[in-house]
Order: sequence, then C-alpha cells, then structure tokens
Amino acid sequence: MPTPVTNPEQLGEPAIANADIQLLVLDIDGTIAGVSNQITQSVKEAITTVHRKGIPVAIATGRMYRSALRFHQEILSPLPLIAYQGALIKDPATELLHYHTPVASEIALELLDYFDDSTVRSQLSVHCYIDDCLYVRELTADSQAYGDRTGVTPIPYGDLRPLIAATAPTKLLALSQNTALIDELLQAFSLRYTPTELYLTKSHTTFLEAGNPAVNKGAAVRYLAEDILGLSSKNVMCIGDNFNDVEMLEYAGIGVAMGNAPEGVKAVANWVSPSVEEEGVARAIERFLL
Repeated sequence: MPTPVTNPEQLGEPAIANADIQLLVLDIDGTIAGVSNQITQSVKEAITTVHRKGIPVAIATGRMYRSALRFHQEILSPLPLIAYQGALIKDPATELLHYHTPVASEIALELLDYFDDSTVRSQLSVHCYIDDCLYVRELTADSQAYGDRTGVTPIPYGDLRPLIAATAPTKLLALSQNTALIDELLQAFSLRYTPTELYLTKSHTTFLEAGNPAVNKGAAVRYLAEDILGLSSKNVMCIGDNFNDVEMLEYAGIGVAMGNAPEGVKAVANWVSPSVEEEGVARAIERFLL
C-alpha cells in the first residue's frame, strides 16, 4: 500500500514522481465540484493545460450518466464517460455504449426487503436507477435535494419491486442522514453478500450504493486505459475523494486523494492534495503534470 504524502518530493520513488502519465481521470463530487456544484475557473484552466500537453482527461463518477454529462462536456473530455461507479460507460460523442452491467434483479429485490424493514424504512430514501432514470419509493426531502443537486427529477413509483423484477437496475442507492445507519447497513450487507455477489461502497457519508460485483471505478479506468487507449496503469493518474474512488486510486500509477477525503481513502493514495474548496485538483495537476 502506498504511503500518502503531501509533497511529491517526498514520494521516494522516482518511477512515481517522474511517471509517464498519458491519462488523467477525475471524480466529480468532492473532487472537481464542491459546495457550489460547479468547476472553478482555476480547475478548468488546469485541465485545459493538461489537454494542451496531449493528455486526455476523463470523468469517473457515481453519478447518473445524464447528471455527469455537463461536467464531461465542460472539461472537453474526448473519452467515454464512466458513470454509476463504472456500471455504465458511454461515449457522448458517438452514443456508443461500451459497457452496462446492472445489479441482478434477484439481489436488488432482496435489498429492497432490507430497506423496507420497519426498523429502518422511515430513515431511508431508496433510489433505483433504470435506463438512466431515477425512480424513488417516495419523494422525500432527501430525494428532492439529491435531484436538485444532480439536475435529475426523481420519479415517485411506490413499490419498486415490479419495476426491478422487470428490469435489472444499474444500481441501487440508500440515502439517510443517519450516517450510523448507513454504516450498519454496509456492514450487514458485507457479511450477507460476498464481493462476487454484490459491490458495496459509500460515495458520501449518507450514501450506501450497491452494484454488480464486476463494477468499480478501478475496473472502469482499467478498461479505458488498457482496452481503449492501449496504456498501462503506470500511465494513469486518478484523483478522487471517497471510498468509491479507492479502486481507481489503487490502480493508477499516481493516485491522488483530496484533502477532504476520509482517512481510509487518503491511506491508499500516493499523494494528498488540498481540499476541493482549495482547488486541490489544480494543485495536483501543477505538481505532477505541468
């Protein structure tokens, strides 16, 4: 496991400090977009400079494809967009769907049973993603706030079981302001399901996300780098801020955790940048790519 540092001169590994980076991959929330839900001018300029050096920049996010699209367009990415933690990879320029791996309907239905349990139901907002639409059990204040930030209108559907039984969801998300409950559910599901049955992660302290076991950002970035661009992991730099970014930070030749990341995420990074509100992505680009 790499040792996180705050200065590239401390890396102690010339192969990392002088890595031949040919692909930069960025998370959105907590990485290039903070409280304002916008990319600052400084970060945009840094990304533009990376493009001018001939290094393509890609987005890898837990967001829906339609929600992430404006960020992909804003940074002028020439590459397919990685959405839903890598469950969907699609090229906006050609509309080519490279990859879509949903959660098995049977497991998704089992998760709904947990979410509907009387001891937790009132504390959870349940989100189901099918065909790049957001279906919710009911329109709670949390779901409305989520929709406002992501630019997506939640569709109240009531009982989600018939919907999921008919079409396997791209992912499920349980949202709760009770962060202890989110942690408890994550632990319970991790004991109930093996990593070959279900991918579980947190992209925020209030979000528990469930996906197909073949899905994570690391696998998606590997596909982008190796299968599409013909690169290796040592040619990749990834920047992220939460547990759903861990796999891509571990894969990358240079993995950068934001200063606002949890300690467990920082622990797997090669370098820790300033926070998103301090424009940490721009600082990381200046350190390693300019």
